[in-house]
Amino acid sequence: MADAGDRHVTNRDAPERAQLNFEQRLSYGDYLRTDVLLSAHRPITPAHDEHLFITVHHVSELWLGLIIREVQAAMALLSAGVIDTPLKLLTRVVRAQEQLTAAWEVLKTMTPADYLQFRGAFGQASGFQSAQYRMLEVLLGNRNPTLLRPFEHRPDLHEPLLAALHAPSLYDLTLRLLAARGFALPREVLERDFSQPPSEHTAVLDAWLAVYRDPERFWDLYELAEKLLDVEDHFRAWRFNHLTTVERTIGFKPGSGGTSGAGYLRRALSVVLFPELWQVRTHL
Repeated sequence: MADAGDRHVTNRDAPERAQLNFEQRLSYGDYLRTDVLLSAHRPITPAHDEHLFITVHHVSELWLGLIIREVQAAMALLSAGVIDTPLKLLTRVVRAQEQLTAAWEVLKTMTPADYLQFRGAFGQASGFQSAQYRMLEVLLGNRNPTLLRPFEHRPDLHEPLLAALHAPSLYDLTLRLLAARGFALPREVLERDFSQPPSEHTAVLDAWLAVYRDPERFWDLYELAEKLLDVEDHFRAWRFNHLTTVERTIGFKPGSGGTSGAGYLRRALSVVLFPELWQVRTHL
């Protein structure tokens, strides 16, 4: 056992040992690679608001990356028949969506005159070309093969998108779960061409009606349905805020990526991801 003198030496040497241990650990900047992250912030004009524009889009891409990861994890579990953990994952998705939508409020502080100072400098670059946004749409069930064309020149982006396009969506996996629980869903629902938009089906509506009319019996399915609606509700909010931001900034001018701008975004608002979950309210 060490005596008092030994303890005195140990205490005196502690700061030096702590310093050595700290030097062997990652620092905040090392762990987060903040030098790499911040080095991507490279405005190409002297316009003050270009910094805002880049920051909002960088942050949005980070949130999109997290949302995609959580959705994919939830899908993997749903395909295995697990519901509890996907509910937690989809709750996290909704919270991240709130942050994603809030970013538009910051961007709305940029006036049309501010935007025109640098808009022409980035050419045809457009949010329409965001591979992560497109991946999220595909995973949630917005199936339109033509929307993948902007990525054909990048196999590293196009191939994962194409694979997701031909695989079941989040809603498709949920419907398979309904079938596994004994609800009668036809083959054209469960084994459809996943690359195409799904068609509304009365058998799906009937299944959800049974769930919603007896939530105590089907509580986990009921919670899952409500969580899916939370996701789509927030996705609609993001799209609407995108539209209003564009209208406030450039009006109805064409988008930089060749789309019709606000007109394209208005049409996108009409896309319904989980149609029977919205319809069931009317039929209850």
